[in-house]
Amino acid sequence: MYDLLARRVPGYAFMYPFIELALGLAFLGGVTPAFTQWATVIVFGFGTLGVLSALRRGLNVDCPCMGSILSVPLSTVTLTEDLSMVAMAGFMLMNAT
Repeated sequence: MYDLLARRVPGYAFMYPFIELALGLAFLGGVTPAFTQWATVIVFGFGTLGVLSALRRGLNVDCPCMGSILSVPLSTVTLTEDLSMVAMAGFMLMNAT
């Protein structure tokens, strides 16, 4: 309901958890670090825009971060999570040797 890309690209909402998993595994495995970091900035940066938009509109939706097991409302915690991922990947990009 709040993801801007999922509204326009069929199947993106289904693929999103697998994209996050792939990014996490790529970070752990050290697979093409620059690509992984740029992909993280793009994916989470775009997600940040959707979260900001939803929070400004006052949408009452659950954050997908806990799946359907726990009902956690979309909040500044979600925004902080997305922004911290962008910041960490950006920091790694800036400090790459």
